Amino acid sequence: MKRSAGLLLHRPSARGREVLLGHMGGPFYARRDAGAWTIPKGEYEPGESPWAAARREFEEELGLPPPDGEAVALGEVRQTNGKTVTAWAIEADLDPAGIAPGTFRMEWPPRSGRVQEFPELDRVAWFGLEQARAVIITAQAAFLDRLAEHSP
Repeated sequence: MKRSAGLLLHRPSARGREVLLGHMGGPFYARRDAGAWTIPKGEYEPGESPWAAARREFEEELGLPPPDGEAVALGEVRQTNGKTVTAWAIEADLDPAGIAPGTFRMEWPPRSGRVQEFPELDRVAWFGLEQARAVIITAQAAFLDRLAEHSP
């Protein structure tokens, strides 16, 4: 079973609580919006702590060190692809313009023999909770609900 861990940054705003989400990079999500946004996260191997993986993956995916601050455990969700995702919320502000996303390589187009490089996240943005629910991977919406329970 594949496991991922990630950090959900949040901040107060005039419109209420906002969360930082990333749009998944690569050709499969290029023209999608709903269901194509995620918390910054990544897979980890048995023996690695989920917390350490969440912090490592945040830096790999956004090119910035994870912020300091109190981490609130948001638990786990199981996505439709069978992957279990563990997340923590941290209140912090971050300018999406300063992000330098990591990349991955894959054969594209399929069976072409050409390997191309794509950003792991092709853009990052702040969303109000309701707007985030409309675009985040369906299973990860539970993290938004759990965050709302902990936020003032």
